[in-house]
Formats: sequence, structure tokens, C-alpha cells
Amino acid sequence: MKLIITDLVNFNIPVEGEHKIIRHQGDIRNCVGCFGCWTRTPGRCVIHDGYENTGIDMSKCTELILVSRCYYGSVSPFVKTVQDRAISYIHPDFVIRKGEMHHKRRYDNVISLSAHFYGENITDAEKKTARKIMEANADNYDGLVKDIYFYRSAEELEGISL
Repeated sequence: MKLIITDLVNFNIPVEGEHKIIRHQGDIRNCVGCFGCWTRTPGRCVIHDGYENTGIDMSKCTELILVSRCYYGSVSPFVKTVQDRAISYIHPDFVIRKGEMHHKRRYDNVISLSAHFYGENITDAEKKTARKIMEANADNYDGLVKDIYFYRSAEELEGISL
């Protein structure tokens, strides 16, 4: 399954195959760092606002696709908040990967990560930062980066297929 996290309110991009789209649908609360998703309700956020199952949704996907306005080389505040709330996807225990300490994978699936950034005048420095952040996200998820794309506007995304 493809899991798409987007800040686009009007998401009109065709998606091939089984997928789920997470988009802004009411208020989303920030992760408060309580670790309840690791201890009290493993895999599920304890904050009930409609976004509490994002970690579980990630456990069912093979591809995580982020569609977001580019903010200084990173994703939009909404997409970042959804990602933060999905910390339950990983396990609280640690492992060493590529010589670095990371959280252990909680689930067996391996995620490939794609990002589609849009925004006027995205600089080369922002593109470089975005690539580094996506690679770091993939390392944290114990996955891999599939593709990273940049567009001048959200309207340009309407010509693609996911």
C-alpha cells in the first residue's frame, strides 16, 4: 500500500494501486513526547484527534509519499506534525545501523520514501537540505529513499501520477 501524507487540501493527483491519503481534516495536535505510543498503546498515539493511527498506517505501507510545500528545505508544518505523530512506527529500543544509533523497527515492512516538494523559487541549498532530511528520515524508518522531486507550484503536481 502507498501511504500519502499531503498538505494539499484539494488533492487531485491520480494514485495507482492500493493507497491511503492523510491530509488536513480538522485540527491536528502536536506530539507531546509522552511515549504513550511506545508504552501504553504500542503503535498507536494516545492523542485522539483523527491522526492517532498514522504509525499503524505506516506499518501497512511499502511506500511513504510526502507531498508538501517546501519550507526551507523541509516539509510543511502539517506534514511534519503528522510525521512526528507517527513515531509509534518505530520501537523505543535502539540498534546500530550504518555506524549510527537508531530506533529499532517495530514492524517487518520496509518503507521506500518519496517526496514531492512544491514552491516558488526553491533554491539549490533547499533542495540539498531536503535530500539530506529525506535520507535521514529513511534511515530513521530503516527504509530507503526512492525519489525526490521539486515543482514550481502545486498546479504542476496535477500532471503526475503516484
